[in-house]
Amino acid sequence: MSQARTNARKAAVQALYQWQMTGQSLVEIERQFIEDERLKDAQKSYFSELFHGVPRNIDLIDQILSEFVDRPIDMIDPVERAILRIGAYEMTNRLDMPYRVVLNESINLAKYFGADGSHKYINGILDKVAQQKRTIEINSKVKAPRTNVQSEN
Repeated sequence: MSQARTNARKAAVQALYQWQMTGQSLVEIERQFIEDERLKDAQKSYFSELFHGVPRNIDLIDQILSEFVDRPIDMIDPVERAILRIGAYEMTNRLDMPYRVVLNESINLAKYFGADGSHKYINGILDKVAQQKRTIEINSKVKAPRTNVQSEN
């Protein structure tokens, strides 16, 4: 994954957090991010897709997550909620992206932004989402045989 796409996810977490906490319009928040050059090193198109795609699909995303979380969605820490929503969005809308990439990126976001240990919570929930939404992909993964490559010294 490119660093620009990772940076887009980081910015999307922050923007979704702001949206969840303030209820400001998406357009206003996005304008602030652009003006403050918070998207300078990010893939802007991917930021925009995540930032607008999550709210557009919020009912479906929260319905998917509610099957696997241990409390009402609104009671989940807002940072973790934003990360879970992005991960669930990618699991359901970005089938071109391997589920392991989505899991890994979500875990890294939780390590970067979340409380201690939140990455384990994120991993547990999104792994269950993957089992449900990416069953074919998971089941089609055939372990490639390992080959021993000997170095020539």
